[in-house]
Amino acid sequence: MISNVCVFCASSHKVDKKYFDVAKRLAKVLVENKITTVYGGGAVGLMGQLADTVIEKNGNIIGIIPEFMMDVEWGHKSISNLIIVKDMHERKKKLIENIDAIVILPGGSGTLEETMEVITLKRLGKFIKPIIFVNTDGFYNHLFDFFDKMIEEKFMREEHRNIWSFVNTPEEIINAIESAPEWDESAISIAAV
Repeated sequence: MISNVCVFCASSHKVDKKYFDVAKRLAKVLVENKITTVYGGGAVGLMGQLADTVIEKNGNIIGIIPEFMMDVEWGHKSISNLIIVKDMHERKKKLIENIDAIVILPGGSGTLEETMEVITLKRLGKFIKPIIFVNTDGFYNHLFDFFDKMIEEKFMREEHRNIWSFVNTPEEIINAIESAPEWDESAISIAAV
């Protein structure tokens, strides 16, 4: 049973409307399936859209944000469960505690940095939950090509393709989580190439 899903996504408010639409649709899917959304605690961009929609639909949401972001008023003021942490490192650690999957919407360097950390942790068997990209209009195609290049050039193994999955729409998320390849702590045995 899926209870808690962490969503990585952008805070930019200048991105195309289609990305806001995807964040809204993902929020609806999570609420309809009675899944608690865990996210970075922001009030703008896709983060804000995700949170606003979950709140509007009476869903459960947990925001995790570093105190320096609260100091510049980036935190979402309508979230009752907003956890303020010391720094970005603690935020990343807290985001993936007690979750059942990670869903990655389009985003910038922060989203990519969070994503690469969980992929690395999963490669090492330190994080074993599904990691699902929402590849809106091929947003992540170049990243998938780069992963292919890493595997082709022997920086990663062929088996490492099972670390992540991708879907094209938010409506495919539940099935993608439920059908994600099995992964466990023994992954450390194939972490090295």
